[in-house]
Amino acid sequence: MSKKNTARPDGLAYSTNKDFFNDFPQEEPGETQPKDKQKLRVKLDTKQRAGKVVTLVDCFVGTLDDMEALAKQLKTKCGTGGSVKDGYIIIQGDYKDKIITWLKDWGYVLTK
Repeated sequence: MSKKNTARPDGLAYSTNKDFFNDFPQEEPGETQPKDKQKLRVKLDTKQRAGKVVTLVDCFVGTLDDMEALAKQLKTKCGTGGSVKDGYIIIQGDYKDKIITWLKDWGYVLTK
């Protein structure tokens, strides 16, 4: 068999329908892990943000409501804006060291 014929059998090359390739089920985490089991990672990012710095909190395992509640606490503590998107908590500005300290104080002991 030649590698030349690697196209899809139905001949489709591209689709603009957002729901067409819905082959992968979205998994919702059943419940939120306890704070002492969460391995949160905090990092700075400037990609695709016109050079503006944001602080990202990654690796949260739990429901979207719990993630949004944690994001709200962090935004309030920092006094700045932010959001929850694509599994990240996004905080506007460079608050990496402060966020790591606050998370450890709040019981997220495995935070780096």
